[in-house]
Amino acid sequence: MNPATIKILHIDSNNPIMMEQLQEAGFTNHEDFKSSKEAIEEKIHDYHGIIIRSRFNIDRTFLDKGKNLQFIARVGAGLESIDTDYAKSKNIKLIAAPEGNRNAVGEHSLGMLLSLFNKLNQADKEIRAGHWNREKNRGHELDGKTVGIIGYGNMGKSFAKKLRGFDVKVLCYDIKKNVGDDNAKQVSLEELQQKSDVLSLHIPWTSETDKLVDTKYINAFSKPFWLINTSRGKNVVTADLAEALKSGKILGAGLDVLEYEKLSFETLFEADSIPDAFQYLLDSENVILSPHIAGWTFESHVKLSQVIVHKIKAHYFGEIQLEKEEKRVTGIGGFFFKSENPSELKNWYKKHLNLNTDDYGCTFWWKNEKGERCSTQWSPFKDDTKYFEPSEKQFMQNFRVENLEKLLEKFKEEKVQVIGEMESHDYGKFAWILDLEGNKIELWEPIDSVFE
Repeated sequence: MNPATIKILHIDSNNPIMMEQLQEAGFTNHEDFKSSKEAIEEKIHDYHGIIIRSRFNIDRTFLDKGKNLQFIARVGAGLESIDTDYAKSKNIKLIAAPEGNRNAVGEHSLGMLLSLFNKLNQADKEIRAGHWNREKNRGHELDGKTVGIIGYGNMGKSFAKKLRGFDVKVLCYDIKKNVGDDNAKQVSLEELQQKSDVLSLHIPWTSETDKLVDTKYINAFSKPFWLINTSRGKNVVTADLAEALKSGKILGAGLDVLEYEKLSFETLFEADSIPDAFQYLLDSENVILSPHIAGWTFESHVKLSQVIVHKIKAHYFGEIQLEKEEKRVTGIGGFFFKSENPSELKNWYKKHLNLNTDDYGCTFWWKNEKGERCSTQWSPFKDDTKYFEPSEKQFMQNFRVENLEKLLEKFKEEKVQVIGEMESHDYGKFAWILDLEGNKIELWEPIDSVFE
């Protein structure tokens, strides 16, 4: 297919890489950031694709006039501004980019939760006003709490991953089966409501989720809880949230989205009047608000556009590799073996073989094919060492790897036995696995300069 015959209309500004890469791929691109919806409807029949953010709804009237549309791409996580059922009935490909801002949403959710627990916003305001109230601003710790996640897709999984460094139990509920993983246990809604100290919403806005969190839903939780909403504002009934905050059923709320948002995400209210429930949120010290920016970082601005480009190209040219080839082992990290007297042995090697030994053993420096400095470690251990356990071999292999955390996630998916927890030191990150025969293998993501 000749991409030059595919005409794409961009009706919202996005990161420049989108236009640049689509043009490089040969697509014909036009921009119209100012015309009204009606004006765009009059010319949409000329286009095969349209790329939007949230300027207006793509409804049946629009779709009927876009008789040549082959795809609609939304630079965001959801497709709620599109009549998806009608679009699919016309065989129009729908493209979204939840992969592009999931990390941003995960980080923002965690930031809101930590700010709520530690009363950071409240304390900051008081200090600026000249007040030094330590007892009033005593916080809570996440340690020992149970975090419940509703919706375990891209955003929910990202938030759960961010929680791995905390001593918390993470539960998830989703309408899809078998989506739980090592970061969150999938449970029934009833179990989540019974056990959660924190509720975080990561669901789209649909007819099923509209006004989901109301008084009945809130009261179904057995304990008072904190609420984080970075999904969609209309999933929570603000008036019921305000009442739950007043009664103490909800201990605090972090809201990146609001029920009153306009589709364009640009304004809240058409009139000056502010609903009483929202005024209560504005006046509450245990409420943190942000203007629908959880997924809108400088980094996600690039990632969102990149994901859309990849998916459009994949639609016309077939699946393409989105990332560079994955690296696992990048070299031999070292050789570890048992010795009756490691200190004497190191001294022998230093005296007779002129090895430059230290407390670690000996570091051999070399350069790879790119001229980058690398090292390999030679290390004797006392013969009664526990370091090799559970392997009973007299040696232990050590491999250099590129990205240890990512590799460990892959190993867990592949059912490779991981021993203990990853450790971080000033000379690198370490983790351990067992091979088929019970040999212990040490994995090392080095910081080579520490040995210089």
